[in-house]
Amino acid sequence: MIDELKQDAKERMTKSIEALGSNFNKIRTGRAHPSLLDGLRVSYYGSETPLSQVANIGVEDARTLSVTPWEKNMVPEIEKAIMKSDLGLNPSTAGAVIRIPMPPLTEETRKGYIKQARQEAESARISIRNARRDVLSDVKELLKEKEISEDEERRAQDDIQKITDQFIAEVDKALAAKETDLMEI
Repeated sequence: MIDELKQDAKERMTKSIEALGSNFNKIRTGRAHPSLLDGLRVSYYGSETPLSQVANIGVEDARTLSVTPWEKNMVPEIEKAIMKSDLGLNPSTAGAVIRIPMPPLTEETRKGYIKQARQEAESARISIRNARRDVLSDVKELLKEKEISEDEERRAQDDIQKITDQFIAEVDKALAAKETDLMEI
């Protein structure tokens, strides 16, 4: 019973780490990376469709992304979606290929992105702690129902705390890597 609760906690905490990773991918560094456009949606025959489903996204060089739509009539729609996004990118079109140069980051924007990364990391820590709290309340419920002894409850609390510490350390490591990436010129 306690092992199932621990496994549930691990799964929920792993999902928090995965969400943090995808949120970090949305924070722009000076380098071009296709994941920057992951959240972008384009109007495709009346429905909002992810950009990756209507075009090929590639990296031309360290500071330029290229977007090649599968249908030539999608070029203006994709340009419009990129312009409307809050990424601060200005696409330029050459025939059927849309090139997106990455503007160099200023010191001020880097600090802003670091602040955003720290907020994302804190959100991940909070969701990990929430998972811990839920599992600990389930363990206390088992103790109250007399399904486990006090010793088992104490052991379970210690194990769950170790798991929580391990996942929070992963969040801190990911944040440190992202901060290093952002400050790199």
